[in-house]
Amino acid sequence: MHLGFKYRVYPTEEQKVFFAKSFGCCRKVWNLMLADKNNHYKETGKTLHPTPAQYKKEYPFLKEVDSLALANVQMQLNRAFKNFFENPKNFRFPQFKSKKRSRRSYTTNNQKGTIQIMDHGIKLPKVGMIHAIVHRLPGPEWIIKSATISQKSDGSYYISLLCEKEEEITPLPVFDEKVLGLDYKSDGLYMDSNGRLGDMPKFFQKAQKRLVKRQRKLKNKDIHSKNYQKQLKKIAKLYVHTADQRKDFLHKKSAAITKQYDYVVVEDLNMRSMANKGFGNGKATLDNGYGMFLTMLEYKLHNKGGKLEKVDRWFPSSQLCSCCGFQNQEVKKLNVRTWICPKCGSIHDRDLNAAVNIKNEGLRILRSAA
Repeated sequence: MHLGFKYRVYPTEEQKVFFAKSFGCCRKVWNLMLADKNNHYKETGKTLHPTPAQYKKEYPFLKEVDSLALANVQMQLNRAFKNFFENPKNFRFPQFKSKKRSRRSYTTNNQKGTIQIMDHGIKLPKVGMIHAIVHRLPGPEWIIKSATISQKSDGSYYISLLCEKEEEITPLPVFDEKVLGLDYKSDGLYMDSNGRLGDMPKFFQKAQKRLVKRQRKLKNKDIHSKNYQKQLKKIAKLYVHTADQRKDFLHKKSAAITKQYDYVVVEDLNMRSMANKGFGNGKATLDNGYGMFLTMLEYKLHNKGGKLEKVDRWFPSSQLCSCCGFQNQEVKKLNVRTWICPKCGSIHDRDLNAAVNIKNEGLRILRSAA
């Protein structure tokens, strides 16, 4: 079983320099390996397996950072290729990382206590003690496996510890009342099979006025001035605050669901496609963080012996009458919000009916696999 613990950290100036160097070296190694793999395949039609060590002679500054961080880059690139080839609909071909736009982070591993939580901070390889707000501790049965150091766009630093404990998870029995169906809603996160809405607050939409105001002020400042950088940081802080609000809400919502239910059934949707292909609700799709919500549900259900079950995205959940099973082709049109079944006369709310059908299909899959 795995569990993550995330802490805000406050590095010294010297530690900040080391982190910046580590972020840059990891990005450099990723780009070098990706370029070599692409070029080798174009020339020979065969796969190349480069390692970070082969670049250290040409780029000696790579020796100054944690070698485990570079080794993890190699693993991440291999995983990115594997994900793409196994599931190209949901994963893109690995891309080169930009200095300005890529995530600033690196991951190192715990080897014989090189990563430790202390009284007032966290000990890291090649960094030493870094001051941290340790608001909760993993129990003595948890073993620290790795640490990911990251810097957000507002300049703040965080450490995420991946912990593991040996515990055999026993699958829970499937009971109807312990299974919940969720139908995705761009304007409220979901409708569940009991008729309850996710009630997702529109955090980004609420922050729009302040964001526009701060961006307008930025336009009036000299791009090379200190005031420009200060205003840029204010904008970044607003983005980070909005993201933190969203993440906190989704954690609490997913925890409440997994406390009450053992199995949750959803449609296997392509969220990137829904956000990008002109559905008219791209911003809403990105704002509600549905993909993140499903990730949280998945690991929380797994840790208790449950499961997040996904039904096929082409399953006609909205068209089927949840009472008699009749399929109404007219409900394909998204503007049909309520409809009456021509066969049994049941009146349906589009989203609730879909959630009930998703639950029933999930129950069928779960019981057939038992």
